[in-house]
Parts: sequence; structure tokens; C-alpha cells
Amino acid sequence: MAAARASFFLLTIIYLGFVSLGLPDGTLGVAWPAMYRELGLPIGFAGTIIIIGTVLSAVAALTSGKTIARFSTGPVVLVSCLLTGSGMMTIAHTHGVGGLILAAVFLGLGAGAVDAALNGYVAKHYTGRHMNWLHACWGIGATCGPLVLAQVLRSETGWRSGYFGIAVAQLSLAVVFLLTLGLWKKVHERPIAVAAGAGSGRQPVAQANSPAGWLSLLIFGIYVGVETTAGLWAGSILVVSRGIAADKAAICVAFYYGAITGGRILVGVVVERWGNRRVIFLGTCVALVGAALFVFAPTVPLAALALTLVGLGFAPVYPGLMHEVPRRFAPAAVQSVIGRQSGAAALGYATLPPAAGWLAERSLEGIAWGLIAGILALMAVIRRLNRIT
Repeated sequence: MAAARASFFLLTIIYLGFVSLGLPDGTLGVAWPAMYRELGLPIGFAGTIIIIGTVLSAVAALTSGKTIARFSTGPVVLVSCLLTGSGMMTIAHTHGVGGLILAAVFLGLGAGAVDAALNGYVAKHYTGRHMNWLHACWGIGATCGPLVLAQVLRSETGWRSGYFGIAVAQLSLAVVFLLTLGLWKKVHERPIAVAAGAGSGRQPVAQANSPAGWLSLLIFGIYVGVETTAGLWAGSILVVSRGIAADKAAICVAFYYGAITGGRILVGVVVERWGNRRVIFLGTCVALVGAALFVFAPTVPLAALALTLVGLGFAPVYPGLMHEVPRRFAPAAVQSVIGRQSGAAALGYATLPPAAGWLAERSLEGIAWGLIAGILALMAVIRRLNRIT
């Protein structure tokens, strides 16, 4: 009974951690129009900040396996939360380029490490339902962060008070992590054979540097790149190429992100009965249908429906693939693989959307067709990974 209470209480804290992880995402885009003017910076400097943060996030995630093996999950999560909180506080008090670069360093290192650590811990200790709900919590945070900034931009202190408030929330959560460090070792890992529904009792033997390990990295790079490209460029396609009003296009994009978050909540209800692999396959099929509909969606209702289907289809992919790692790889390789997957996701985020930007200069509609190609590539690589594991 005590172990069950510890498991439930720690899971609640982990959920809060992922809400906190999502809070900084999207805030820069909302605050930047006011920030760059006040700080006297070029408008394009936001891209430099994003690149620094993304690269360092990838580095932290790729090396997280060794870091967690040495210090264990709880302390890594604590330090990561302190870093992200410090990064937001640095932005709140910055007066120039140096402060923003330092903040990007803090945020990148903190976000990459905590993402890999929490994904690895939940994959080994909790069910697929909890993994999907964990990533739904990220969606809640990613939605609330821009809303907070939008609200405070009208206040006298402007964007600084928004970043200060989010920093206080992050640092307060770090205190919670500090007070509950002992809980991380009280929750027992779930037997993999039972979790996978297997009857043989065999443990997976694939290693991090095996073909399966490299395929898993490729999958996460493709998926995050395609997911981000859809969210970043769908609005431009609708406004510039199809003549839809900007406010209506924004609503369509909001349907996309809302569908990802809502879809993960719904998937959490059925994933234990259907299994990760089946849910991921069905999800990619739905996303493919949505992407095909988006290519031929000249009106707002059709575009909103198409992007909703793409979002719903994408919903189970990231958490489901994360939760499958202990079923595919040897126990000693699990955290390293998850860390590498998080790093590959960051690299996909940093490469595919800019590549789509190069394509946008030639044909915005080409990006819509590119989404179909990306989803087909994703399905093919997932199919191959399933066959060899």
C-alpha cells in the first residue's frame, strides 16, 4: 500500500514536471515582437536563440544515459528544473544579448535532460496510459505558456513579468523535486514481459548501437520534424497560398495542437487494451488521411478538419514509441536509447522546419505534399523497426 501511494504521488509530481517542461515552449514567439524592440536587437536574432537552445538540448539528451546512470533520475530532474527556472528568470532580467544567450544555455541543457529522464522513468515504471497522459501534460504547459505571455503583455511590466511568473513556477517545482528525492527509488520497475503481454518471459536484447537503435533515432528525427513543420507552416499555406484570413488560419492551427493534446488524453484510455504498436499504426494512418485532405482543403472547415485529423493521428506516436523502448531494448540500454531519441527529436526540430522554409520560397504547397511524404517515410521506418524487434 505504501509503495502504491508513493507511485501515485510521484506520478502526480512527474505530470507537473511535464507541464512545467512545456511552459517555456512557444513563449518566445509571443514575446519576441516586444522583446527585440525593447532590447534593441535584430528581429532575426530569435533564430539564433532557438538554435543554441535546440543544439544544447540535443547534447543534454544524447548524453543523459550516462548522466542518469551516475546520478540517478531524481537528482537529474531536480538540477534540470533548476536550470530551466534559472533560464526563465535570466530572460526576465536580461538587458541584452549576453543574458539571452545565457538563458538559452540554461533552457537547452535543462529541457534536454529532464525530457529524457522523465520519459525513461515513466517508460520503465508506469503504463502506456500514463506515458500518453504525460505528454498531454506537456501540451497543457505549451498552451498555457503563450497564454500567460499574451495576458501580461498588456500590463505595465510587459513580457518580463510573464517570464518572471513562469520562472517562479519552475523554481517552486524544483523545491518539490528536492523534498521528494527519496520517492524515485521506492517505485519498482514493471516486468517487461508482463507489460508487453508476452507469455514467454523473454527479455529484449537489442542494444543502443544495434540497427534497431539507429532506426529508433531516425524515427524520432522524422516524426518531430514533420510534426513541427506542420504546425509552423500550415498557417502560412492557408493565408499566403489559399487566401484564408489570418485569424481563421490561426484557429485551424489551434485545432491541430489541440488535437494532439486531446488525442493523447483519449489514447491513454485505450492504449492498454490495444497496445502501443497498434495505436501508433492507426494514428499514422489517420495522420496520412488528414495530410492528404489538407492538400485539397481550400476552405476553413476542411482545413480545420484536415489539421485536426493530422493532430489526432500524431498524438500517440511520440509517447507510444517512448513507451515501447523497454520492450525493444535490453534493460541496460533503455535510458541511453531514450536519451538518444530525445536528442534526435531535437535535431529533427532544428533541421526539417528550416528545410521546409527553403521549400516555401519556391512553393508553399510543396510543404503540404512534403507532409504526406514525411508521414509515409515515418510509417515505413516504424514498420521496419517493428519487424526487427
